[in-house]
Amino acid sequence: MSDPTFRPKYVSFDCYGTLISWPMNPITKELVGDQIPADQWDQFVAEFRGYRYDQVKGKYYPYVQVLQDAFDRVCRKWEIQSDPTAGKRFADGVRSWGPHPDVVEPLKKMGEHYKLVILSNADDSFLEESVPRLEAKFHAVFTAEQAGYYKPRYAAFEYMLDQLDAKPEDFVHVSSHTRYDPLPMHDMGFRNLVLLDRGCDPIPPGYNLTVVKSLDELNTMLGI
Repeated sequence: MSDPTFRPKYVSFDCYGTLISWPMNPITKELVGDQIPADQWDQFVAEFRGYRYDQVKGKYYPYVQVLQDAFDRVCRKWEIQSDPTAGKRFADGVRSWGPHPDVVEPLKKMGEHYKLVILSNADDSFLEESVPRLEAKFHAVFTAEQAGYYKPRYAAFEYMLDQLDAKPEDFVHVSSHTRYDPLPMHDMGFRNLVLLDRGCDPIPPGYNLTVVKSLDELNTMLGI
């Protein structure tokens, strides 16, 4: 963060992958089976991730269909058969998973000192199931469904700002995904951007991200 003594009005979070586990790879493996050679698996996973990113650059439509469409596209590129139930299976997996094991206690502690906010690339129904599992007090939970746009669209972040009557300097924002959150937010004027490094993405130079390995480390930075 730009100033180690900075005390934000809000600590905002991405949800899935950052706070809640993200079971995409095991489900993907179940769906494609042996259609992808083992030595090409990492490339297939990376391209599927890219198609999910590309799929959310328009206006909002239901996340289950986003997942299905992205899977259909990567399967078509690889000339393998797509499963028409893939979107639902991915969505059911996401709904069923709980927090990363290092999240609940430090997040609860953080919530005793700061107003916590979630801005998620998912539908309301996902967050209704997942947020209670975090066990922390949240001031607000915003979704792509509410905003009408997915991250990395600026409109998703503008929705959060409008709903809170806030400015970029009012936030510390935490994510494990670089392209969806800190990169567009940096370009919008957010400066207190924290990458919770879970190995999801490489750390980009030039964006002045504060990199932490745990929420305990972030709590220390926040003076807790």
